[in-house]
Amino acid sequence: MKNAQQPAATATSGGFTDEERAAMKERAREVGPASRRGWKADRAAADEAAVLAKIAEMRDSDRAMAERLHAVVKAHAPGLAPKLWYGMPAYAEAGKVVCFFQSAQKFGTRYATLGFSDRARLDDGTMWPAAYALRDLTAADEARIGALVRRAVS
Repeated sequence: MKNAQQPAATATSGGFTDEERAAMKERAREVGPASRRGWKADRAAADEAAVLAKIAEMRDSDRAMAERLHAVVKAHAPGLAPKLWYGMPAYAEAGKVVCFFQSAQKFGTRYATLGFSDRARLDDGTMWPAAYALRDLTAADEARIGALVRRAVS
């Protein structure tokens, strides 16, 4: 088809969607200042402030889940350090991301995502979930997430 309009989420000639390219640019901006920051405590405070600012920018439903998820992670895995990762809240151990929250708004999906990297110690046989779709967070969900996060860093 000639001159067909391309949906916003389809890949462009470079192979990445507009949203994916924006996330990569955001990640580059995150990494740059981190290498220039001073003391570790200052960096940790700045990283957490950046995460909280990013959460505050989210639409209501995503913001409420991200705020609660932030509290759950801090309560159940206080050793994880909040940081931005591709423009989304993430939680790292020794500088490496263990888990992250991706808002539904970020890539125009119908649900938010709680994901775990390969650093998370969630192995269960030969196959296990590494990401969870979130439409809301109930008290039971928060308890389950708390247990997953504790296990991920155990």
